[in-house]
Amino acid sequence: MIYKVISKTEFTKFIDALAGSNSSFGPRQVDTDSRGEAVYQFRKVTSASEIAFDYTRTASSAKHFFLPFHEELSRFFFHGDEWNQQITYEANPTVLVGLRPCDISALNILDDVLLNGHFPSPYYLAKRKNTFVIGMDHLPLPDCFCKSMNHHIVSTGFNLFCSDIGDEYYLSINSSKAFSFLKEFVTRDPLDEENCRLAERRKLISESFQTEIDVTGLPSILDIEFDSPVWEKWGNKCLNCGSCAMVCPSCYCYSVEESFATNLKSATRQKRLYSCNLVDFAAVAGGHNFRPKNGDRLKYRYYHQHRGFAENANQQICVGCNRCGRTCLTGINPKDVINDLRMEKESCMTSVSSSPGKS
Repeated sequence: MIYKVISKTEFTKFIDALAGSNSSFGPRQVDTDSRGEAVYQFRKVTSASEIAFDYTRTASSAKHFFLPFHEELSRFFFHGDEWNQQITYEANPTVLVGLRPCDISALNILDDVLLNGHFPSPYYLAKRKNTFVIGMDHLPLPDCFCKSMNHHIVSTGFNLFCSDIGDEYYLSINSSKAFSFLKEFVTRDPLDEENCRLAERRKLISESFQTEIDVTGLPSILDIEFDSPVWEKWGNKCLNCGSCAMVCPSCYCYSVEESFATNLKSATRQKRLYSCNLVDFAAVAGGHNFRPKNGDRLKYRYYHQHRGFAENANQQICVGCNRCGRTCLTGINPKDVINDLRMEKESCMTSVSSSPGKS
């Protein structure tokens, strides 16, 4: 990692040059919600003036640049009794400006699943390797709990990360490409003063979190509370719409389907992002559904987020952005569900009578 300091004026010139000559996307306000708050999305930009650098968070994450809602995996062509298959792994170079630390952490989690596993995805690899990621820190929103998940800071997964230290940005340069791009602009090595301002900035961010969730020993608690009435309580509220998974920056469940052309001369195999909250997610041939109840489906999403992945990779998938909580039409959010599980576990522990003393 190489560290530099750049003035905000010079940084604007850098973004203008980068966005003007590359396919670039950054946060832009697209609407206001029912609360009157600005709604941001990553949209195409051609200059720094189009980017809302002080945005709160985007309604959906940058995940969809790497895992689109719909993606063609292959195409088949039939010629009499013969057929051939066409597969392409194409991804145009892209610049993403302004990703928050939790969203970059989510990309690192997706990397663990889709790049570092036993069966790497060439589709994801092509997009990930051809994307230049610029991260930026920010003060947390009242409902963010990234600090509880240890994702409020990030040290990998980006090409360039910017920390706001007043009239300048403290740059963490994490790739040779970023270093080469910045050679054309005025930067300097940080002085002790800038290092202190960076430490103060990080302390301010850490102390600004208003929402905290105790996730200590959560995988074990989930084991204990597998049949807890908490799942029925929150499952009865769930609409099975799948919105939580669609806005989640680290959910990656999908379905694969094949469709034939009407002339039967070609076919396509397509991948679609899916959600374990949808009614037919666990349905199999013969009509049997392994998770017929709302509570079952909600439970398995939490088990995937907070237990299954933690057991295999020593970390939980949730990064604490609370997009799912803000999107849920019935107000289901991780903090309330996890707190209920912890209270249920503690009430069980207190109801157990102590062992009799030795005589």
